[in-house]
Amino acid sequence: MDKQETGRRGEDAAAAYLERTGMTIVDRNWRCPSGEVDIVFLDGQTVVLCEVKTRTTDAKGTPEEAVTPQKQRRIGRIARSYLAEAGLEPCPVRFDVVSIRVLAEDRALLRHHRAAFTLDG
Repeated sequence: MDKQETGRRGEDAAAAYLERTGMTIVDRNWRCPSGEVDIVFLDGQTVVLCEVKTRTTDAKGTPEEAVTPQKQRRIGRIARSYLAEAGLEPCPVRFDVVSIRVLAEDRALLRHHRAAFTLDG
């Protein structure tokens, strides 16, 4: 399985998990000039922008470690674009990370990091 397929399967697994836990997915792979957000969902009245990171090995760090401060700032810019385009401002916003570590072809460890980071300003 190549890297792109691994990522797609990870995003599908994250979306299925979020739906099972009662979240309402409103968008996937939303793009703007600043980049892409993997999953946008509602947790009650809160709009959640979720980055999904899937790894088959921890050789370059854990999946959640890949969401660096630089990546967090980019997600913040994407969030502002998303909220403006969707007409959702002002509203509560949260940034989550779903990390997936593939253990075998049919097994993975999924962790949902709620409010994984915040943005100042």
